[in-house]
Amino acid sequence: MALGDSYASLSELKTRLGITDSSDDTALTAALATASRGAEKYCGRQFNLAALASARVYRPDSSRLVMVDDFATALGLVVATDEGDDGVFQTTWAAADYQLEPLNGVVDGEPGWPYWRIRVVGSRWFPCGRRATVQVTAQWGWAAVPAAVKEASLIMAEETFKLKDAPFGVAGFGEFGAVRVRDNPKAAGLLAPYRRNPVLVA
Repeated sequence: MALGDSYASLSELKTRLGITDSSDDTALTAALATASRGAEKYCGRQFNLAALASARVYRPDSSRLVMVDDFATALGLVVATDEGDDGVFQTTWAAADYQLEPLNGVVDGEPGWPYWRIRVVGSRWFPCGRRATVQVTAQWGWAAVPAAVKEASLIMAEETFKLKDAPFGVAGFGEFGAVRVRDNPKAAGLLAPYRRNPVLVA
């Protein structure tokens, strides 16, 4: 899947809904796109894979750590820094100068995660200036869409499509009043482990 693609297919959504004709294909495709972008916004990350490596710039979190967008592989990775705070990334780092995290691409026992932290392990440091002083060239995204993200996208796409049959987006009434279709704890629960900056509850 390329950047911007939906996380589930039209045929998967139609099977889920028991739809066999093509009369609603446009609306279903739009629902999938809306659900996929919603999953990205909720998680603060996107789960497809860029076809080619490209450069992005970042401000380091400290002289020893920079948080970047997700990238799927270390192949073709280039880390460079702007030592003069002049917008020119003239210093290219050796692989031995930094460590990619999460280590081994594993989070909470689940493999397949991309890298999004670059930590200094040698004697160098990331310059902290007025500008973004770290440039990273990488193949951005995830190698494969997590099954939970795909399932959450299908759940949200199904409900988005059904909104046309729910006046004002209200699916019914419960203990706390109107129950809106867009408030789906199951989808939120599936996506929760993938949130970039989860909301902490005291």
